[in-house]
Amino acid sequence: MTDSIKLLRRITVNPQVLVGKPIIRGLRISVEQILKALAAGITSEELLRDYPELESEDLRAVLAYAAACVSEEDVYPVEVG
Repeated sequence: MTDSIKLLRRITVNPQVLVGKPIIRGLRISVEQILKALAAGITSEELLRDYPELESEDLRAVLAYAAACVSEEDVYPVEVG
């Protein structure tokens, strides 16, 4: 099993938790929440300190999940005007 697949197994979906948004290991911490925090400049170290239930592998899993989602996108040029 590849490292990427192992990481992606940390991301789960449960319709009864956060309305089915992708979450980390069944916790009430969403992939979206972590991505927004990272985009806002919060460091991995800060996240791990603020959320002691998180592991560094969880943060890698969030990034792997986002990369997998983006890789599946079809992008079409849009003309403005």
